[in-house]
Amino acid sequence: MIICPVCDHVQPEGTECDVCGKRFPSDVATAAPVVATLPELELTPHSGGRDAVEAAPLPELDLTRLRSGPDLPAQLVPDLELTQNGATGAVPVEQLAELDTGRAQDDGVRTAAVVGSVVCRYCRNVQAAGLLCDNCGMRLPRTRAAAPAAVQAVGGDDDWKPCPTCHTPMRPGRVCGECGVRDRGEE
Repeated sequence: MIICPVCDHVQPEGTECDVCGKRFPSDVATAAPVVATLPELELTPHSGGRDAVEAAPLPELDLTRLRSGPDLPAQLVPDLELTQNGATGAVPVEQLAELDTGRAQDDGVRTAAVVGSVVCRYCRNVQAAGLLCDNCGMRLPRTRAAAPAAVQAVGGDDDWKPCPTCHTPMRPGRVCGECGVRDRGEE
């Protein structure tokens, strides 16, 4: 991801910022300089493995090494509680008569879908058409089937439309200012 140093806009690719137009510096591949070896340095090649090193043991150290595994045999602790129970056998399972399952009996009455003008629960704007509030942009409580067909807007490329990813208003053919997705337009 590229972050613009001027406006802090984040975008996945490009040579200039899609928001402010700042040109990004191009990556120029430079060859690594050739370094001559110094003749007075000793070359100590590393073979990459565990090479055997000859070293005499120090006489003041004891040559003791712990064996792998415990030195003592396993012992039982008599007062230790075992967390395993015996078999319980066949236990009868009974239904609780006073238990409420949380479901009421179905009466067949259904809530009608919202038709006509709707009041936005956030800004109290009254609106007759559309799924999003024209004032604050929040989703209105209505079903898609009750909404009328979308009216084609008359205008040019300056009309705003929702981003396909985050639904923020954006201009067609530009990059979304919120999520950075580029609108590919009508393909």
